[in-house]
Amino acid sequence: MTPTQLPPLDGSMTMSDVLSAYPGAQRALFARYHIGGCSSCGFQPTETLATVCLRNDNVDVNEAIQHIQDSHQSDSSLQISPTELAALMNADSGLLILDNRTREEHEAVKIPDSELITQERIQEIFTSRDKTLPLVIYDHQGSRSLDAVAYFVGHGFSEAKALTGGIDAYSAEIDPSLPRYRIELED
Repeated sequence: MTPTQLPPLDGSMTMSDVLSAYPGAQRALFARYHIGGCSSCGFQPTETLATVCLRNDNVDVNEAIQHIQDSHQSDSSLQISPTELAALMNADSGLLILDNRTREEHEAVKIPDSELITQERIQEIFTSRDKTLPLVIYDHQGSRSLDAVAYFVGHGFSEAKALTGGIDAYSAEIDPSLPRYRIELED
């Protein structure tokens, strides 16, 4: 979804709707207001944004909305589309593709030439990789990879990007031979 396609935010929206439209909203709210990151400041998907703001030190709803939208713009600058990734893969660019899913998911299906992120591999990258070379991180549907990219950017990796839509979008748009899957959540 491009920024022009995003629905306008207002305080009457449920948190489920806010997070659906702005996947980085929880990260943004936690970073600025300590909302939604732990059990003491958490929220239910059915609560409205206004209720959550009121319950958390009476945060101004319009200020929170502006912060979510600003953060979304910032998140967008850290993303790469499946088409852009495919072009990078075809270029001799020194590209490193990292998989931010579980070992089981990685072993079942992966983007060609990608590596599973491990603590050991992160340390190797931090100590030996040129921080100006392209680095793309993906997950299943693009929801967790932004956190990982922000971590790399914070350590000086200027060309780190998150794959928009994750491997699911890559499979749908670029390589349909990669099986798509759903994660079943336990009750």
